[in-house]
Order: sequence, then structure tokens, then C-alpha cells
Amino acid sequence: MDLREPTADDAERIADVVESSMTASHSLSPQQIDRIVDSEFGGDAVSEKLDGETTLVRVAERGENIEGEAVVGYVEGVVDGDTGELSWLFVDPEHRGRGVGTALFESMREALRDAGASTLRATVLDANTEGGQFFERFGLEHAEERDLSVGDESLVEVVFADPSTVDAGDDEQPGDAGGDDLPGTETEDGTTTATTEDGQSVVVARDERESGTDAPFFVVYTDDSREDRYGYYCANCGSLDVTMDDTERLECPDCGNDHAERSSDAYDDSYL
Repeated sequence: MDLREPTADDAERIADVVESSMTASHSLSPQQIDRIVDSEFGGDAVSEKLDGETTLVRVAERGENIEGEAVVGYVEGVVDGDTGELSWLFVDPEHRGRGVGTALFESMREALRDAGASTLRATVLDANTEGGQFFERFGLEHAEERDLSVGDESLVEVVFADPSTVDAGDDEQPGDAGGDDLPGTETEDGTTTATTEDGQSVVVARDERESGTDAPFFVVYTDDSREDRYGYYCANCGSLDVTMDDTERLECPDCGNDHAERSSDAYDDSYL
């Protein structure tokens, strides 16, 4: 494949790639995706980014061994002082698994450094939890979560950063400021436990997290060996009665916190 700076003539195809990528990998409604695409990539939005002084954009163009539309991937980054932030990365679902996402990431990382950035950050919408796994493969760590307004949509994005710039206190998520701040849990020697209604002590795996609309869900095991899974813990209210339907959608019946799981054709392995 070839990587290059896009032109205004690529705008329509870029919008198509973004829409198809988000449809495949994000737990957002078609209406939400349409509003995001229209706001960030519709009309003159791409042309304005091309003319911007601090915004960098690259597209991946199919090579001789990749059939289909010419542009198959898009990446965008912004330079702010000595920090470079990769803000959007999309790959056409029909062209995943061919190294397109990796090539785009590495190209933008180099472009941001050439533009004067000494540290790197990357963001992914919380509606696409698999995106974090992708960035972690390049050595980035979870730094924070922040609100993002795109058009009329209020979203949450997760920020990943160079490990040297991530303070231990920054790696906090809703309902996850510390072991004792998770409702109904206790933390001792780095192990967080909760107690079931029948008095059984179970282990809350704080490093095995699924996103929720109000707070994360954490995988729960019957003991510290993590051989037998008990279920899920809701960090919003402390309930262990989290349910999962046949589409792997998590929901807490006690407080209404829920999580819509994406399809198996998700961001990570198929994205690289």
C-alpha cells in the first residue's frame, strides 16, 4: 500500500471509510455515526483540516495486491506544543488484517515527531473498547478519560500516552479511583474483593474491564488464581448481579448501567 497526504478530491471517499469503519467497530447508532461523520468529515471539513497548520492527515491507498477503492484507511493527528495526539484512525473493514492500521499509526507517529512533538498521545472513543488494545501494542498506556463533543453528540474518549508521561494517579476511570472507592469492595495487597449475597468472597479483576454507560464493568473470579469466572461487577453501584444477553451485552439491573458489545469483526486483530 502507499501512504500519502490526501487531497480535497479524497474527501468523499474518506467519509465513506470513516462511516463503514465506525459501523463495524463502534457501539453507536447509525444516527450517531452519521452525525459524527457529517461534523468531522462531511462538507468542507476534510479540506479545512488539510489547510490547518497544526492538523496532520494521511491516507492509505491500496497497492497492486489490494483490490477495491483506492483509499482504504485514514489517520489524523494534531500537534500541541511538544505533544502530538493521534485523534482519529480508521480502516475500511474490507481491507483489515493487512497491516493498514499499523502502517497508518507508524506513519502518523513519525509525522508528529517531525512536526516537533516529543511525546505521543492517542485517543479512541469509549464506544470502541478494542481500540485501546491496538494502541497498547505500541507501548502506550491508559492515561485518562475525557468528555468529547462532536456535532450534537456528547461522547467519552479514552486517552493513551507514553508510559513516561502517565502518572500513577492518572490511570483512573469512572468508579475506579481506588480499591476502596469501588462500592462494596476491599483491597488488600493489591487484590480487590467483593462479597456476594450468600457471603462468598470473590475477586474483582481491575485489569479486565468492559466499558459502561455510567461506569466500567469488571470481570469477577471466585478466587485469586482467576481460573473460575464468577461473572461481572458493576463499578457504578457495586452489584454482582450483572447480566449478559445472547449478544454479549452487559447490563446491571440494579442501576441501569449497561454496555453494548460490538461484533466479532472488531477493532483489534482485524484492524492491524
